[in-house]
Amino acid sequence: MSHFPPYTSRVVPLLINDVDTDQIIPARFLKVTDKLGLGQNLFADWRYNADGSPKSDFMLNKPEHAGAEVLLAGDNFGCGSSREHAPWALRGFGFRAVISTSFADIFRSNALKNGLLSVTVDVAVHHELCVLLEENPKATVTIDLASQSLALPNGKQIIFPVDNFSKTCLLNGVDELGYLMQFTDRIFEFETLRR
Repeated sequence: MSHFPPYTSRVVPLLINDVDTDQIIPARFLKVTDKLGLGQNLFADWRYNADGSPKSDFMLNKPEHAGAEVLLAGDNFGCGSSREHAPWALRGFGFRAVISTSFADIFRSNALKNGLLSVTVDVAVHHELCVLLEENPKATVTIDLASQSLALPNGKQIIFPVDNFSKTCLLNGVDELGYLMQFTDRIFEFETLRR
């Protein structure tokens, strides 16, 4: 997992409520045992025609959104099953954060464990960001995990919640096991003394 320094990015608006994990990554793509290639199947049923060609009107296929690292989602993002493949696919596509008014708890947990930041904002801030992006689709936001702040395109700063453990792991670029491995010497010492 990579470190999570402050960064600025354009935003892809996907303003659909109750997007479930089967829409994020359809079940037929879950046969893989690693994360490689899942990004190409992100929102596959929405992104591609039956013949496999991209749908030009889908947000992720529009040239102006190429390379954007932030997804602005509707309410209750990531509901449905607990598949970890959903944040894998979002990260594989290039997203580093998803902004929404709410996330399914299991999705949020899986996302944070896999280096995808879930930024929860209130309805008013979400609406304000939607309006700003409508006025300027190339507008950017800045996310600073250390200060837990989101800077909107108009400069307004929003503080978002994130639990301390997930924040520590993301800032240090480690997963849960990597975090524990930092304490190998202390664990060995404890086990030695315990005998």
